[in-house]
Amino acid sequence: MRYTTLISAAELASHLDDSNLLIIDCRHDLSNPDAGPEAYRAGHITHAQFAHVDLVMSGAKTGSDGKFKGRHPLPQRQDFIDAMQALGLNAATQVVAYDAQGGMYAARLWWLLRWIGHAQVAVLDGGLQAWQGQGGALSTAVPAAVRGNLHDQPALVSSIDVDGVLANISSKKMLVVDARAADRYRGENETIDAVGGHIPGAGNRFFKDNLDADGRFKPATTLRAEWSAVLDNAQMAIMQCGSGVTACHNLLALEVAGLPGASLYPGSWSEWSADPARPVAIGPQP
Repeated sequence: MRYTTLISAAELASHLDDSNLLIIDCRHDLSNPDAGPEAYRAGHITHAQFAHVDLVMSGAKTGSDGKFKGRHPLPQRQDFIDAMQALGLNAATQVVAYDAQGGMYAARLWWLLRWIGHAQVAVLDGGLQAWQGQGGALSTAVPAAVRGNLHDQPALVSSIDVDGVLANISSKKMLVVDARAADRYRGENETIDAVGGHIPGAGNRFFKDNLDADGRFKPATTLRAEWSAVLDNAQMAIMQCGSGVTACHNLLALEVAGLPGASLYPGSWSEWSADPARPVAIGPQP
């Protein structure tokens, strides 16, 4: 069993009792941090553990320099490794991450595990809805975890910090792609961050455009065609969003499309817009 991008509900069901499988529930609500744990306690896929977006998949919002790093900055690597070990992760473990929001949170865990060098991680395509839609049962039992021995390995993904993104405005070496909805990209209806708009020069690809109407990812050929219209070379692209979460959904879609190599800007708009010295663009894509 080796899945590195997506796994279907039927495929997961056929491996549900595999000894090297770790299922992680990533459900979350940006406006209610308790929603994920409450949903997990109410019912989750059998054997699933829970990982909180804020507490496990994110780090301190303020850096050692006192500057705001965004709403969901990357966790410290060792802190994240320790959290994954506590859930039972070993080097040979197949991880399946799921949520109930089209993969928007599960993709963050997918990226983070690749960040610490673990390739065997996939997002449940269609999430909890797909699982229940094919007859999958839910459980309220919290499984005991045997601490794993996963260690830090060379990263399989890349990231770029705010200074690199700022320098890129002048050099234009890389294409920045914003995963937020088009209205927020344009600077309209901004209800989360203090400033509306986008990074100058950034394009826009709403992460939900990666999904079909049923909440599953579009076929690889479709994603490749759509993304090829957005960028020429994924390896020269930077994915960002509001806080570095849904940008991972675009990174997963690129991987499914066979267009790997884009970088994540973890701080994203929440970090960028916090400093009034950084330039802001308003309006539609040029």
